Amino acid sequence: MKQKNSLKSIVYQETLDGIIRGEYKANQIINEQELVEKFGFSKAPIREALLSLCNEGVLHNIPRYGYEVVRLTSEDAAHILRFRFHLEGGFLKDCYQRITESQLEELAQLDELCNASSHDLWLHWEHNTNFHLKLISCAGNEYASRELQRSMDILKRAYAQTYWNRWNNIYNPMDMRYHKQILSCIRSRDIDSALHYLELDLKDFGCM
Repeated sequence: MKQKNSLKSIVYQETLDGIIRGEYKANQIINEQELVEKFGFSKAPIREALLSLCNEGVLHNIPRYGYEVVRLTSEDAAHILRFRFHLEGGFLKDCYQRITESQLEELAQLDELCNASSHDLWLHWEHNTNFHLKLISCAGNEYASRELQRSMDILKRAYAQTYWNRWNNIYNPMDMRYHKQILSCIRSRDIDSALHYLELDLKDFGCM
């Protein structure tokens, strides 16, 4: 059973990474047999991995045909960014007075990693995700942190599908200019300004 789960995890992650890399395009059909040939595994772990991706909204199962890569649009991304503002902003409003200097220092270090990784799109994405996950974790609500992680995972797919060429050729999403302002406002307990810069941060990241 452990080996079966391990094989499932390999197929799951490789397929998800293939979608992020553009190996599998939006609306493309993936079938079990091509993955059997690709990985050399039996159908059971491959089917389980594909069904897990269906349950998470990454793929859509079309009986007797295959698994379609779900298309995410710029409108989907905009809706998620709005959700993120209300989620992150709401919990920041609840906890900003309890955020410690130690937590602010950790957030500042994560911001430095964001800026240092400006040459690597997806490494930068990881550091930016960690910054926002750390910020919401200050509220001490694990459910909120899980929802933010889920939102970031969906956004990653949306941006990979919708903005990949623009990110690589035109748009530079590496400017995290509002992180420092957010942290400065938290230090001074100015929540209105902190929320203002949080909203600008998300809008800046979403304006492709």
